Formats: sequence, structure tokens, C-alpha cells
Amino acid sequence: MSIDFEVPPEAKAIRERVRQWVHDECIPAENRLIAGEDYKTVLNVLRVKARAQGLWCPFIPKEHGGMGLGPLANALVQMELGESYLGALSMNTQGPDDATMLTLLAHGTEFQKEKFLKPLLNGEKRICYSMTEKAAGADATGMQTRAVKDGNENYILNGEKWFSSAASVADIALVMAKTDPDAPRHQQFSTFIVELPNPGYRIVRDIETMAAEGPLSHILGGGHSEIEIKDLVVPAENLLGGEGNGFNMGQHRLAYGRLRHGMHNVAMAQRALDMAVGHVTSRSTFGKPLHERQGVQFMLAECASQLYIARLMLLHIAYKAEKGLDLRQENGIAKVYLAHMVHHVVDTAIQLHGALGYSTDTPLARWYTHIRSQRLVDGPDEVHRWTTGRNVIKAYQQFGTTASAAGGDLL
Repeated sequence: MSIDFEVPPEAKAIRERVRQWVHDECIPAENRLIAGEDYKTVLNVLRVKARAQGLWCPFIPKEHGGMGLGPLANALVQMELGESYLGALSMNTQGPDDATMLTLLAHGTEFQKEKFLKPLLNGEKRICYSMTEKAAGADATGMQTRAVKDGNENYILNGEKWFSSAASVADIALVMAKTDPDAPRHQQFSTFIVELPNPGYRIVRDIETMAAEGPLSHILGGGHSEIEIKDLVVPAENLLGGEGNGFNMGQHRLAYGRLRHGMHNVAMAQRALDMAVGHVTSRSTFGKPLHERQGVQFMLAECASQLYIARLMLLHIAYKAEKGLDLRQENGIAKVYLAHMVHHVVDTAIQLHGALGYSTDTPLARWYTHIRSQRLVDGPDEVHRWTTGRNVIKAYQQFGTTASAAGGDLL
């Protein structure tokens, strides 16, 4: 008797199609952008081709225009798309839009789906998610933005938001605000759909970060905005999921975002490792091929080991998602591990490239500055480790062993 690790043929086939798509279309398109071609033109050509080939919104049900992939097939697809920064965009599966589409699909009214979700699914509009605040940081329940009902027609929102990713390119925003400060802590918040531009939702600035930035990174939606919300009028029909459900919807949304980051991290790490091996097999130092040096082989071995662990983590989580099982513990563990894994692999690739890796002649330096955020976004490492550790203690107290919280109950 054995555990079956066989990937269904249809999932293998779509993975191969997407892998080919990324290498044949997306990576060459990156080079055209770097050469100065217009971003909107390049992306539009990619999207038209992708949609014509049925490569569109992988995780969205077919009846809504997507590919209808389940968690496993979607994980395999996302682990290919992350090799190119145009990969997810080309198939309209980019963050933060993707997880927000799922939220609208699950909780939106028919009116909201027609007015707001449909243009997102068609790739006509983009959406951002405004939850995080300076005052609250990692504790979302500390947010202070308020929403007060003005009669029966509207809500009036006031407050501020911080690090609203892709707000500068968004046509719609989901904004979380406190509607009932006297309710239980996790039931105080509600989520509102806001059409942009809107005078009550003002982008104060795109926050400068340590990531290597340029005009293209902001056009792609890579910026993070500080938002002033002042007397923002939102029609009551734009309340999403009912009053008091904002926090729970947000946590569900972030769970997918964490996985998507991890999937893309695997793809980026794989491309970095390929680049590193391509480089060391073409170079000699002190009269000996670089790839024959044991120290170099040890560095590559560590990267390969981490990628292997990362893939198994994601495939196991996808399995649990397919079966409708509780995957919160594994999700938190994987979120932290995958963020460190991609940092290690890209850093190793830079080291093996030498001065070339430190330069901007390869994408490695840009990736390195970008992926530092992975240990902060969607919950910092420390919060996830705190939760994981508490679950380890709970498992021991309940079962007399920590195994169920440490992968001991894999299936």
C-alpha cells in the first residue's frame, strides 16, 4: 500500500501549457518592456492571446468565465506563473485582485457581482483592498476607520489606511471599517465596495520602500499607498457580506493571498536557481569549472532541498483544500517558510553570479529587494509563528502529543 502522489493528467496538462506560456510569451514580453515598449499595449496583446487559449482566471468557476481549476491544479499553475512578473497579470490572476474577486464571488449580491465583479473578471478593471492601518499594524482588530450609517441609504466613512497595495492603479476598492464598536471584537467590522476615483478616498502618496522601484513597477500595480478617508459616502447597497462580517471575510481572503504569494515564490526561486546553475556551468575560476567546486554544489543542494520542501508543503495544503479540510496550521507554517525560502534561494543566486548578480543587469537584485516584504505582508512572521506555537501547545494539551500540529497527521 502506498500514498498516491500522482497528479491527475488534466492538471499535468494545464501545468505544462502554462509553463510553456510563461517561457514562450511572458518572459519575452518582459524583455520588450525593458526595451521601452508600451506597458498597456504589451499586456493587452498578452491577455488577448491568453484568453483565446483559454488561459484566464484559473481559480474562477467556468460559469463566470474562468478555468474552473480546483486548489491542486491552481497551485500547479501559480507555481509556474511566478517565474515572470507578467505571468499572473497575463491571465488576470494577479494579487491583490485575485483574492478580492473570490470574496466578491462568495459574498457579493447579484447586483454587486454584475456591477463590480464582472468587469474585474473581464480584466477591464482592477481592485485593491484597504484594511491595514498604521495604528493597528499586524492586529487588524485595532483598526480605527469608522463607518456610520446616514439614514438607510448611505454609510459615511472616516479614517486612514496604510499600505493599500495597487491602490494607485485600482478602479475599485474594498474598504474595511468599524461599524459597531460595542460588538464582540471580531464582529465590529464591515466591508464596503468603493468606486474610484472618489473625493472621499484620497491617495496621499505611494509609499517608498526598499524595493527597487521605477515607473514600470507602479504601472504594474506594485505600489503601496497611504490613503486618507474623509466623509466617504458609500451607498448601503455597496455593503459586502452584511454588517459585522468584514473581519472573517478578510481573514479568508488573506488565507488565499498567503498561498498565492508562496506559489509565486516557488516559481521565482526556481527561475533564480536555474539562472545560478546556468551561470556556474559556464564559468571557470582558477583553472577549474565553477560548478565542479564542492562549495558551489553545497550551495545548490541547499536551494534544491528548500524548493523540494516548499513544493511538498503547497501540494499538501492543496490536497487539504480539495478535501475541505482545516488547513490553517499548515498555511501559517508554509507562509513563513516560503518567504524565507525564496529569500535564501535568490540570495544564493546573487552570490553565485558575483558582481553580475549585485548589478541590475539580471533581475536578481530587483527580486531581492522585492521579496523582503514577504516576511511582512499578509501577517508578519512573528504573528504566524505565535499562532503556530499556540496550536502546538493546544495539540499537546488535548492529545498528549504535538504531532497533529506538526504534520504528524498529514492526510
